[in-house]
Amino acid sequence: MSATVVELIAQALYFIFPAYCANAVPVLVGGGFPMDFGKKFINGKPLFGSHKTFRGFFSGLLIGTLVGIVQSSLPIFQPPHMLLGFVLSLGGLTGDLVHSFVKRRLGLRPGASFPVADQLDFVVGALLFSILIPPPPSLPIALIVLVVTPPIHLLTNFVAYRLGLKKEPY
Repeated sequence: MSATVVELIAQALYFIFPAYCANAVPVLVGGGFPMDFGKKFINGKPLFGSHKTFRGFFSGLLIGTLVGIVQSSLPIFQPPHMLLGFVLSLGGLTGDLVHSFVKRRLGLRPGASFPVADQLDFVVGALLFSILIPPPPSLPIALIVLVVTPPIHLLTNFVAYRLGLKKEPY
């Protein structure tokens, strides 16, 4: 029996939830020592910038991993592999770091808008890393994640902005 569209969307959100959590946590607990140690790239621009910190990265990794562990024990959908939360979180946070590296190369300041890439960097990283844990997400699940994430990301960023947790509403 095939899943309905609503069931597929629910499965996709359940699948990517550890990466969503890992991506959100640095906004709440970030700060501290920058991951690039304040070093500059060969062009004189920061590697990642001051907004990418060890505290934010490892806090996101921890929370995303814990979410994945909880999910692996729940009888909702097909329980994911216990390591999936770690892999999705690591992939999401790595995707965000790569995005920051690219933004710095383009001369964009931390927090500057970079439409589409701002919303998809972490899910692309998470989806790529998730291939390491069989079975990989199905094509419909991956496509749904890519389609629903931008509006969810924009909405949650706007809420964080309204709560004073972010300086920009995007």
